[in-house]
Amino acid sequence: MPPTKESKRDRPPAAEGGRPRGTPQRLGDRVFSGASTGAGVLILVILAGVAAFLIAEAWPALWADSEDVTGGDGIVLYIWPVLFGTLISAAFALVIATPLAVAIALFISHYAPRRVASLLGYVIDLLAAVPSIIFGLWGVAELAPMTVGPTEWLADNLGFIPLFDGPASATGRTMLVAVIVLAVMILPIATAVIREAFLQTPRLHEEASLALGATRWEMIRMAVLPFGRSAIIGGSMLGLGRALGETMAVAIVLSANRDIVSFDLISSANSSTIAANIALSFPESSGLDVNTLIASGLVLFAVTLLVNMGARAVINRRREFSGAN
Repeated sequence: MPPTKESKRDRPPAAEGGRPRGTPQRLGDRVFSGASTGAGVLILVILAGVAAFLIAEAWPALWADSEDVTGGDGIVLYIWPVLFGTLISAAFALVIATPLAVAIALFISHYAPRRVASLLGYVIDLLAAVPSIIFGLWGVAELAPMTVGPTEWLADNLGFIPLFDGPASATGRTMLVAVIVLAVMILPIATAVIREAFLQTPRLHEEASLALGATRWEMIRMAVLPFGRSAIIGGSMLGLGRALGETMAVAIVLSANRDIVSFDLISSANSSTIAANIALSFPESSGLDVNTLIASGLVLFAVTLLVNMGARAVINRRREFSGAN
C-alpha cells in the first residue's frame, strides 16, 4: 500500500524552536539556554549599575551653584565645549573612515587575489589590536609635523571656510590631526565587520547579476552593497563608539584643555573631548571637581547609548532585506 500522508492532527504540537511538545529538553540545551539568559540579564544589570553610579556621583555637581563648578560658569557651560569637541572629532573621523572601510572591504572580498586578500585580512585584524597610545605617539611625532605645510596652505587659500579659518598651528597639534588619528584607529574595526558581511553575500545573487550582463561594479552595487548595508551601519557605529570614548590618543595630540567651541580644525586653539579632559584633569581634581568630571562622563555615557540605540533602530528597519530572499 502506498504510504499515507501524516495529517496535521496526528502530529505532536510543536513548541518554540520547532521541538515537539512533551519531548524533554536535553541537559545541554537547558544549560546553554540558562547561561545565555543569565548573560543577557547580567549585561543589563551592569549597565544599570554603571548608570546609577554615574548619576549618584554626578548629582552634587548637577545641583551645585555655578560659581562652585570648575570655571565658575556652571555645569552646562563646562561640559558643552568638551561635548562639542567629542562630537565634532568623532563625526569627522567617521566621515573619513567609513568610505575607506567600505572600499578596503570590497577590495579584500571581491578584487584582491586570494593570497593578497588573506594577508590584508590579517593586517587589518592586527591593526585593531594596536593600543591607542601608539596611535597618539604616531600622530604627535610623525603626522603633526607633516600637516604644518598643508594646513598653512589651507588657511591661506581656503580660509573663508570655517573649518580652515586659521591661523594654522605651527606645531601641527590640531583637531585635524586628532581626527585623522581617530579615523585610522576606527578603520580596522569597521573594515573587519564590513568585510565579513561582504564575504557572506549569497553566491547565487552575484552569479545571477553577472549572468544578466552586469559588470563587476554593477554586481557589487546591486547585490553586495544592499546585502551588507546593515553591516556597514553596524561597523560604522562600532567605530563611532570607539571614537567617542577615545582618551589617550586625543589627549596626547591636543595635550591641552580649551574651553572654546570652534569648527576650526587647523588652529592651535582646539576644543578638547570629554574623555581626554577627564584623563588630563582627574589626577589633580578633588571634591566637587571630581563630581563635575563624572557628570561629563555621564553625558558621554548618554550620548554613546543614544548613538547605539539609533544605529539599532536603523538596522532593524533594514531587516526586510535578506540574502535568502
